[in-house]
Amino acid sequence: MTATTEPTYRPAFQAFWCATDLGPHRPCGGTYEWYDSGTLPPLDPARFDGGFGWLGGTGPVMPELAKHLDAVAAELAGAGIALPADFIAFQSGAASHQALDAVSATACWTDVSSPIASPVEPGAFLVRFLRDQQDCVHWYLYLRPTGEAFVVASPLDLEDAPERDEPGVPVDWFGAIAWCAASFEEFAYRFWVENRLWCALHGYGGETMDDELAGYLAHYQRG
Repeated sequence: MTATTEPTYRPAFQAFWCATDLGPHRPCGGTYEWYDSGTLPPLDPARFDGGFGWLGGTGPVMPELAKHLDAVAAELAGAGIALPADFIAFQSGAASHQALDAVSATACWTDVSSPIASPVEPGAFLVRFLRDQQDCVHWYLYLRPTGEAFVVASPLDLEDAPERDEPGVPVDWFGAIAWCAASFEEFAYRFWVENRLWCALHGYGGETMDDELAGYLAHYQRG
């Protein structure tokens, strides 16, 4: 199968956004909640052109980070799959590669894994790029044999999930993996805005309510 061949099987993930509260505007029952993606503020896809202008750009490429991504890309190339350009730019950029870590209200940290075979689609792979400090949730690129790439989230560390190796132990993979963003940049933007907004609402870290955050919050204030 080549990267341009459409598989006869397409996974149908449920769409949820895993995040924490936004003060009284969006309550959360614990550290995280899985919010129906249909309830989130809509984003303009045209804004996400791979340049990360909303972040001020990605900065110069850091050779040591690029080397690690090259190794991941080489593994995927054998299956006819490529890493998305926006992911490479962000994860190798001096000004961007720790941007999500820096704003995370729950101490999430960047951790780019080797390719992980999809448990639900032959020929597809996942690459973890962000994880909660206590491994409550992990975020992955989901890379299809068609060349399609999007972001999913799971409470499971799919790189080392014992359920995958235990015969006779059924796993509801479609209950354990959720679609959360159409592209990496879209995910990064929403994560960046929501975590900054959390800090502004809770008076944490000196974050202030700017127009970008206020515009995002207005979706919830309108009810």
